[in-house]
Amino acid sequence: MINLLPPEEKTILIKEERFKLILILGTVFLSALLSLILILFSIRIYISSQTDSEKIIFEQEEKKVKTAEFQELQEKITLANKNLSNLNSFYQNQVYFTEILKRISGILPSGTYLNSFYLKPLEGGVLDCTLSGFAPTSDILLDFKKNLETEKTIKGTNFPLANLVESKDIYFNVTFKITK
Repeated sequence: MINLLPPEEKTILIKEERFKLILILGTVFLSALLSLILILFSIRIYISSQTDSEKIIFEQEEKKVKTAEFQELQEKITLANKNLSNLNSFYQNQVYFTEILKRISGILPSGTYLNSFYLKPLEGGVLDCTLSGFAPTSDILLDFKKNLETEKTIKGTNFPLANLVESKDIYFNVTFKITK
């Protein structure tokens, strides 16, 4: 094909083609941008309506919660929790005599036995303990005294010297403080 147009006309035609191309591309870009804006706007409206409906449902449920039955149930739960807390506190401060007796029986040398055993709770988890019993010899009684003094949980041992007056068939008394 022979192009007989002068060069000025050619440049004008090329410019017109470019202008039309830019115009078409601009229109496509603007329409895509407008579509995206409309889609995002519709999503915003949808989410806003969903949150409003959830707020309404939440308010209705909140009103149900504030009914008298729920208040009564909540008071019962609070009372039960308080009772459980009191029971827990009671059991935390409870003295386990079997554990203390096991410790003392581990300290007693063979051949000795107890006639009386007295525990008095003091503050801070300390117990005042008084023992009286029988030991066949003074050596065994001294072993018992030594065992009491070496025990870590026993403090303030009061072992009267009157216990050691006899050398055989000794009835003894001892007081000390023991931690739980």
